Amino acid sequence: MAAAEGCEEMSGNGELVESSAMEAPEVPAPPLPEMTEENGSAAVVPEAPVGPDPASFSMQPAAVDEEGELPADFERLWKAAHDNPQDFTSWTDLLQYCEQEGHVTSSRRALEAFLVRYPLCYGYWKKFADLERRVGLNDKAEEVCIQGLQAIPLSVDLWIHYINLLLGTLDMNLPESPKRIRSVLEDAVAAAGLDFHSDRLWDLYVEWEKEQGNMKNATAVLDRVLRVPTQLYNTHYDKFKEHLNNHEPKEVLSPEEYEELRELCRQSQKAERAEQSQEEEKERPPGEEEPATPEGTDTEELMQKIREQVLLRRDKVYQDNEGEVRKRWHFEDAIKRPYFHVKPLDRLQLRTWHSYLDWEITELNKDTKDPSQDPNQAITEESEVMAPPQEPSEDTIAAQDDHRVRILFERCLIACALYEEFWSRYIQYLEAQSVDEARAVYKRACEIHLAYKPNIHMHWATFEERHGDLTEARRVLEALEKKLPGLAVVRIRRAALERRAGQLDQSEALLREAVAESKEKPTLHAFYSIKLARLLLKLGRDPSSARSVLQEALEISPDNDKLHMNLLELEVSGDPWASASAVQECVTRALAAPLEPHTKILFSQRGLQFAEDYSNSIQSVLSVYEEHQKLLKELGGTKREAENGDEDPEKLSKTDDGSAVSAQVPPTMPHVPITTPPPPVMGADMSAQTGYGGYSSWYQQPQYGSYGYQNTWNYNQGYYPPS
Repeated sequence: MAAAEGCEEMSGNGELVESSAMEAPEVPAPPLPEMTEENGSAAVVPEAPVGPDPASFSMQPAAVDEEGELPADFERLWKAAHDNPQDFTSWTDLLQYCEQEGHVTSSRRALEAFLVRYPLCYGYWKKFADLERRVGLNDKAEEVCIQGLQAIPLSVDLWIHYINLLLGTLDMNLPESPKRIRSVLEDAVAAAGLDFHSDRLWDLYVEWEKEQGNMKNATAVLDRVLRVPTQLYNTHYDKFKEHLNNHEPKEVLSPEEYEELRELCRQSQKAERAEQSQEEEKERPPGEEEPATPEGTDTEELMQKIREQVLLRRDKVYQDNEGEVRKRWHFEDAIKRPYFHVKPLDRLQLRTWHSYLDWEITELNKDTKDPSQDPNQAITEESEVMAPPQEPSEDTIAAQDDHRVRILFERCLIACALYEEFWSRYIQYLEAQSVDEARAVYKRACEIHLAYKPNIHMHWATFEERHGDLTEARRVLEALEKKLPGLAVVRIRRAALERRAGQLDQSEALLREAVAESKEKPTLHAFYSIKLARLLLKLGRDPSSARSVLQEALEISPDNDKLHMNLLELEVSGDPWASASAVQECVTRALAAPLEPHTKILFSQRGLQFAEDYSNSIQSVLSVYEEHQKLLKELGGTKREAENGDEDPEKLSKTDDGSAVSAQVPPTMPHVPITTPPPPVMGADMSAQTGYGGYSSWYQQPQYGSYGYQNTWNYNQGYYPPS
């Protein structure tokens, strides 16, 4: 695990260097620079919303300094990073240049902008704090650490860096300074103490209490960590033993436990001595009395017995905790990259996180049935050694039951911050408990880490609509469309939202706006035109307006078969007596358009079917049929091939005279292509097509099943004359 020690720095490529100065990181060209973030993300405090508010990441205006102009290449690198904010290398190039120049203003400006976009890079929060401290702005350095911990409360390294900063800047002779350090240490173990790799944080807490001479407090901290499954769980028990053996029990144990064990051991000693004296009395010479032992004297033998009793009690806790560690060890060992990086994770790592979450949630269900077996309860309570256990309230129990699951989710969302599936899974877990907490995670995901992933934004909008907040749903979709302009799926979703809200006029306006703005993109223009025409026809009951929309679209895209087909369907769905001429006009227009031959045949067949179904004279049917036969001959096919499109060339055989004839197979129904799953919409990532609202570029497909023409036509029977 790439975890820096408390006073170490992290270079731009993730390598640890022993330096407190802001040295230039080595950022290689491809592959991308290794940017690590030690386990940390928004920790979950039961009383607070899940995760920080993204607004809290915004920096305060930088202090004005007297350094003069910015370095020569700063503006060029700054522009490159802002023109393409998703290019991680551009940012690291900018940060490297600023560090090399040693220019405070440019470094501050670059770090502020970078950390807004990549707040999980804890090493740069440390660099930023060190920068402010070197120029004498200790308060500003402290602010930077606090902002970083709001973004990644699980970062053990950043907590240690913050505590070391306070230890180096506070006057420890003041009575309030130790109180503040202890308060920060408590906040640290509350936020990150359940992390599997939090051992260094616990060790820092214990050693600091020892330095302050508070041996009982050190014992209490050790008691707490003995109940936490961590990577170095056994070393904590060894340190507890060492701590107990190096001091008198009275100095390290709480008064209650010490008096209890002291009395217990004394009674045990008395019983042993009584039994021993009876044996010695039999052998003692007559007249010799037993040597008296002064009452109230604590012998070394008594102290050793007390130590043995203390370890006997802790050994059960240690054994239980060791069992919890063993359960988690294979998951933790399989996680090879627990920090943030823009490079993709391999599938094995993703499966490991999913499996780990599955297991932890299963354990939660078991613990819920028997809360007394929860190994994590002590982390939020005083040590049992320091004070008698108190009955927690129902609210406290409910908050503690899922605490470890939330911590694991937050750890996962550091390594997998760029994967929508884990954010969605966390939201699904939280929504059953708190809509506000689920909303906070949506906000964090969409506004910071997945700003350019449309699918999760649309899930967020659906979430808000489902919970009755249409205003927020509209805001989410509008913001997404501004960030990703021209994405058809977003505009369609906005129109659908307004339609469901009963705002048909607004839905129509959004589609008309999209039609007007897409005239330079014929395919997209046709797509929006069809959507608008269907809205006007099906919901607006306005076939005239729908017809106008499709006709105008055909003027721009006369070769778009979907426009022709939708216009034909519009006319066919009307009054058959009144629309006969309009149907034939549609067919004629399609046959004159630059369409594929098989498409023209399909339109001709559709016109023939309409004539057969609704014409009031056999002459008109035969007239249309003759035109259809002429079209088949012009396009080079045979009537049977066109009408029974599933004829296989391999079924043809040769006669003696060499002419091709059909193999002796029974007549089959003509083949109509079955609609296949559509491809992604233009300009959208694949993830945007999987969920609700994933409208695809169906209008680019050559199949026609989606238009409802599943019935086939066979015109070789009945009264048609032979050809």
